[in-house]
Amino acid sequence: MAFPIKVCAVCGEEFELKPGKPGFANRCPACSEPESADPVTKRGMDADERKSLAEANEARRQAMRNLLYRKDS
Repeated sequence: MAFPIKVCAVCGEEFELKPGKPGFANRCPACSEPESADPVTKRGMDADERKSLAEANEARRQAMRNLLYRKDS
């Protein structure tokens, strides 16, 4: 049984669509390979940064609450 011939949506190259092929059905195996991204290291926050972030979030919540629930008389 022959596999269907598809055209890659990225590079335009023809390829056989085989069952169990990793990636997208409209991309050739070369274009379906995941890009090698550099792992991003997360930098931890110290106590001052966490406190200032929490205070900023609280101020945002308070401002939104005032805007949403204030009584216009």
